Order: sequence, then C-alpha cells, then structure tokens
Amino acid sequence: MDAITLAPFGELPAVHLTAADGAEAIVTLFGAHLVSWKSADGRQRLFCSAGSALDGSRAIRGGVPVIFPQFNERGPGMRHGFARVSDWALIDSGSVAGGAFAVFALEPHDLSDERAAAWPYDFALRLRVEVGGADLAMTLEVENCDVAPFSFSSALHTYHLVDDVAAVRIDGLGQQPLAIGDTRDEIFVGVAPRLVLHSGAGTLQLEQDGFTDAVVWNPGAANTAAMPDMQDDDYKRFVCIEPAVIEPLTLQAGETWSGRYRIAPSSIP
Repeated sequence: MDAITLAPFGELPAVHLTAADGAEAIVTLFGAHLVSWKSADGRQRLFCSAGSALDGSRAIRGGVPVIFPQFNERGPGMRHGFARVSDWALIDSGSVAGGAFAVFALEPHDLSDERAAAWPYDFALRLRVEVGGADLAMTLEVENCDVAPFSFSSALHTYHLVDDVAAVRIDGLGQQPLAIGDTRDEIFVGVAPRLVLHSGAGTLQLEQDGFTDAVVWNPGAANTAAMPDMQDDDYKRFVCIEPAVIEPLTLQAGETWSGRYRIAPSSIP
C-alpha cells in the first residue's frame, strides 16, 4: 500500500498517510488540518466534530487546527489567524523508519488578497506530519522571507479524544494534576517540555520543543450547546492541550523558527 494517497475528506482535498504498521492520518489541504489520526492498533486518537463544515466555508472543529499568526483575538487580525482557513500545498511525502510523513507549505501567494493585505509580510510556513506505531509528530516552521522583521503567535490546537473528560488529569502544569471540571480555558506560560495526559483509558506523553507555552481548553456543557458545529454532549469526548507561543515572537529577516509536538504512549501509569 502506498504511504500517501489523495482522496477527499468531505468536500475537501485531503492527503491520507498510511504507515507500514497500519498507523493512519488524514490531513486536508484546507488549513493543513490534521482531521484524523489512528495509531497502529486502529484506535482513533483525535476528536473531530460530526458537525464540522467540510467544504472550506469555515474552520474545521476538531483535529489539529494550525494557529498563525495570531492566537485567539490577541491582535488586530482574524481570530486564530488565517493559516487554518487557507489552502496549503503538499510539497513532500514518503516513508521513514516504518512511518509515513507529509509536508505542507503556505506562502503569501496562497492567501486571498484581503488576507495578504491584512498581514503584508513575505513568509513561508511548513508543517510536517508523521505517524507510526502509536506516535504522532508535528513540526511547524515559520520563515521570515521579508526584508523587515515580523512578529507572530502560534499553536497546534490539538483536540485529544477521550472517553470521558471528567476522568482527565494532566501532569506537568503545576504541583497537582490538572482536572478539567465543568469548563477550562487556561493559558500556561513557560511550561515543561513534557506533559502527561491521563485520559481514563490510557496515558500519553506530550512533548513540545520551540513552543514555550500550553493552552488547556474544554468549553463545558453550556458553551458547547451554543456552538452550531458541535453536539450538546461533545464536550465530554475531548480535551484540547495545545503547544503554543502566546506572546508574539519576533523573527528578523531571514530567520526561521521551529516548533515540534510529539504525542506518544507514556510509561507513567
């Protein structure tokens, strides 16, 4: 079986990765959005709402949206930036060490005139997605191709699929394990490079490099019920743990920043 195939996901062109051991991933070119990741045992690891628009009309709810160049509404641009609602290009793919990978790119010529005018810098984004076994690795690169410096924020807004959010505990964000409670929307600045997610049905190690911060989010019952692209009880089935750079980072002309996120089974019970 080919490591990489092209097939629609909903109405969106998408890249399907299949590792030799059976691990799989699907990434839409719209947003370079990882919408599905199955480990080699066939288990789905990401939440993606059944109510998501899959026609490019709005951002996809779930999976791993790429946040750039603005986090949330912390700036004058569009909420969470334009990367997650722009069309990326597949520039490389293949097999490595039994796994499968694909690399996606976004540049100014890929943007609408309105978005390019709102963020008038020459840049190159590259996202590498690799799966194999029970591991997922994502690397985001931001290159300043401009003659002037620019500043950006970024995150990989990962929706971890869980059996019951009430059982979730996260180690590494404080002296005590973090529970979600009724709702949770919290930024943690300067986090450790390794967190541990206890989901109630398994334990995962979350490693980040380059990303200095983390965001933990679950909307809770009331907020979920108000979201048109989610079912009322969807909040029970995910927790977002996002590697992030919240305070804008400045890149000088010619510089490149890289942030890596790896999810793997943890030996911690």
